[in-house]
Amino acid sequence: MDIKVSKAAIYEAAKELSNWGRWGPDDQIGTLNHITPQDIIDASKLIRKGKSFALGLPLDEKLQSGLFGGRWNPIHTMLATGTDAAAGNQDNVPYLRYADDAINLPCQCSTQWDALAHIFLDDKMYNGYDARLVDANGAQKNGIEHTRDKMVGRGVLLDVARFKGVDALDNGYAITNDDLDRTAEAQGVSVGRADFVIVRTGQQEACLKKGDWGSYAGGDAPGLAFETAYWIKQREIAAICSDTWGCEVRPNETNEANQPWHWVVIPAIGITMGEIFFLKELADDCAEDGVYEFFFSAPPMNIPGGCGSPINPQAIK
Repeated sequence: MDIKVSKAAIYEAAKELSNWGRWGPDDQIGTLNHITPQDIIDASKLIRKGKSFALGLPLDEKLQSGLFGGRWNPIHTMLATGTDAAAGNQDNVPYLRYADDAINLPCQCSTQWDALAHIFLDDKMYNGYDARLVDANGAQKNGIEHTRDKMVGRGVLLDVARFKGVDALDNGYAITNDDLDRTAEAQGVSVGRADFVIVRTGQQEACLKKGDWGSYAGGDAPGLAFETAYWIKQREIAAICSDTWGCEVRPNETNEANQPWHWVVIPAIGITMGEIFFLKELADDCAEDGVYEFFFSAPPMNIPGGCGSPINPQAIK
């Protein structure tokens, strides 16, 4: 599929691929509607060796570089410590020695879901809701809380980097529909309705290996080509995830819009997007046993009106 990405092509794709009204005028979960109870039951049968893989990065990784949105790295603060306890500073009434802490972080500074309230198409968000319904009090529509019991089902890893025979795809490499299909074919796995599709580029692992995040957050990256919006809609997958900061290729395929793929997949198709997934351990295991499907569970925090949520996704084989 060869698409010249322009602003006109973005609007054309948004119109053609739109799921507005598909699940009713009040829908707020988009493509997660594809998942049925039977899909979850069937996904549970993929657990064969009882091995779980945590796909969330440690929150002490300093990956935010200030290139986008004013996000900062998580701040972990101790409120009470064992030093306090041993010094007798807590020996008042009632007597209790303890440790306590707090964390301050943007909802999307590490491994996370983008909610359907995160991206607008002009002045609308998914299902035609007015963008102004996201205000200083949070998202009155399409908040992340609506997905709190939906993020479970069959997961599929598409290890594009390994299929291409590289540790990591080059920055700026656009993963095409053909790349996704050929990777799935080589892995002996199918992709279809209600799947949580996770795409590995290797970029994050390269940063971890170097011990340098550089411009990972908001900079150049391998990622999904604009044309994959059509692939996503056609296969009726539940969600799309990646090990990169923004899933889509950067530099973008056009200078007429920033993050053009985002313009279509979130507000038009209504697909929840997972970003900054840690995939090395899962990918190594899949390569070893040749099994690229698994039970997947990644509930967001129950943040009413949230435009995203930190997560620690689990892939269980």
